[in-house]
Amino acid sequence: MLVDSHAHLDSERYSGELDQILRRAWEAGVGAVLSIGIGEGPAEMKQALAICRQYNGQPQTPKLYASAGIYPHSTDEADEAALAELDRLLAEPEVIACGEIGLDYYHEGAPHETQKRAFVQQMEIAAARKRPIIIHCRGKENDNSCWDDTLALLSEHWGATGLGGILHCFSGDWEHAERGMEIGFLVSFAGNLTYPKAQALRNVAAKVSLDRLLVETDAPYLAPIPNRGQRNEPAWVANTAAAVADLRGLAAEEMASITTKNFERLFRLTPDV
Repeated sequence: MLVDSHAHLDSERYSGELDQILRRAWEAGVGAVLSIGIGEGPAEMKQALAICRQYNGQPQTPKLYASAGIYPHSTDEADEAALAELDRLLAEPEVIACGEIGLDYYHEGAPHETQKRAFVQQMEIAAARKRPIIIHCRGKENDNSCWDDTLALLSEHWGATGLGGILHCFSGDWEHAERGMEIGFLVSFAGNLTYPKAQALRNVAAKVSLDRLLVETDAPYLAPIPNRGQRNEPAWVANTAAAVADLRGLAAEEMASITTKNFERLFRLTPDV
């Protein structure tokens, strides 16, 4: 069984097709999907939970879990009401993670100080609810300031909680992965790992401890080879898992088992939960 540890199932690009998309994931061997609850802003954080409740228990459909969080670009909307809604959602049993949260210096968006303040506030809420966090970190090319700031805030405000989390769609250097793992994070790789120019990323994936590896789609984005350029979907996490398995000299089935066990351990799940 595979786990897609990061998919935006509430995307408008899936409108009217989610039944078929989840069925294809099941047929591809995907047993669980973490549906990311950021929407287009805090008002839509609840959509991932609603999808979980709509589809869980249906036959030939992966088990769905949800997250909730305020994305870096939306942190100028992280007012008292939005943070209270985040706290309410994290109390729901299906909402197993806070995220994706963090910093983004690549796009023009909320000021960096606004992002940092909301990041810390969300870590405090997640710690109180004992939920691991899912980290978004994207900096500009050849500029490590976003990673440096992210890891500094995690070291100061999160490492001592022991709750860990996921460095989602990892795009940093080995040093960043190593520092993240030191404070309890798993490192998740998406379809961009399969792209021809992603050798540096593959080099990192080849070194990450097997007990810290995860795979994801970040669907509907970053479709892996051979589907690059198309709308991504959870079934295609199998392509990324196979690519990571090849890097590590493992069978695809063994990589599926390893990454699924890592996901279950992080979120303190058992196969029937």
